[in-house]
Amino acid sequence: MPEFSRPLSGKFGAGIQHGVETALAEFTDLIEGARHDNPERMRVYRALGRGELAEGRSLDALQAAYRLGARVAWRRYARIARRAGLGTELLVLLAEAIFAHIDELAAASVRGYARAQADEAGELGRARSQLLALLARGGGAADGAGGADGGHLKDLEAAAELADWPLPWNLCAVALAPDPPQGAATSRPGGPRRHALPEVVLAELDGPAPFLVVPEPSLQLRDPEVQALLAARGAVIGPTVPPEQAADSLRWARALRSAAVADTVPTPVVCDAHLSDLLLLADGPLVRLIAARRLQPLEGLTPKQRQRLAETLLAWLQTNRGSAPEVAARLGIHPQTARQRLHQVQRLFGPALADPDSRFELEIALRSQTPGSRTSRSRTSPP
Repeated sequence: MPEFSRPLSGKFGAGIQHGVETALAEFTDLIEGARHDNPERMRVYRALGRGELAEGRSLDALQAAYRLGARVAWRRYARIARRAGLGTELLVLLAEAIFAHIDELAAASVRGYARAQADEAGELGRARSQLLALLARGGGAADGAGGADGGHLKDLEAAAELADWPLPWNLCAVALAPDPPQGAATSRPGGPRRHALPEVVLAELDGPAPFLVVPEPSLQLRDPEVQALLAARGAVIGPTVPPEQAADSLRWARALRSAAVADTVPTPVVCDAHLSDLLLLADGPLVRLIAARRLQPLEGLTPKQRQRLAETLLAWLQTNRGSAPEVAARLGIHPQTARQRLHQVQRLFGPALADPDSRFELEIALRSQTPGSRTSRSRTSPP
């Protein structure tokens, strides 16, 4: 067998020699009727199966070696049996015993190979889970922002090597909606389906706060299975960052999901299109204080009037104090209607509209009332 054509030395040679000697000794015990059913007797053949996986081979070579060994053994046994004058019936029984014995050894090797695969998959799965947790946890910087210190990067490099995961130049985190509970109504018959994600995409899909870590987002986010999962699970895609900032990307994506932006615009939502919204979410109490002070002139109006004038004022600010036709085009209303509303805004806010700092705080206050307002009228798609 070409796969085994090397000197029988070291661990490889010891394993092969021990396997052959044990197989022959067991066969003589079988013929004599002296073999005991010891569960450990198959251990050497299971070890041969595990060894094939460790060598990076399939079981084809070992199985072929078993079959070839059985044929060679049978030819030699048959010559001796004829010289000894054994009858045909005994020769048939001998042949059956040889091939039944080889089948048993081969089956044990298959079990060893399969167990080694399961062990390897389990170890790899645990290593990837630990890597995913490390990415999501970040470096524990004092500001709580995930951190980008050199020590954290070295930890990531070591964990990625154990997980057989090439550490990318950049990645993004994706916050997902929780999977519907078992038995809950879904739009798909039989419940939500599992998606066959690319091997390099790390995923935590169960639990109350599921998420992905996607390396090289410009490539992996275009995968059809990834896109199907993003659409099905109300995804918010965090900014693309270096690996040591994965926790920041996840934190920003989750903040945007918590602000219900994913419920107001088509998903998936891309954080890069909502960075100003993220900034507003960073200090909620301060933003609410600014809003309470700057929007106080609207307090005496009905809720519908407040909403209309707030939208008009925000459109005016976002069009760089645009004309009535520009505001009308942004809001989808008639220019005369926009002109009337702008006159009301002018009466209510007066001098504040001429002061740059006041206008800045007004825009902060108005955006905080309507998360995602900057892009709510256009579909956001992955990069």
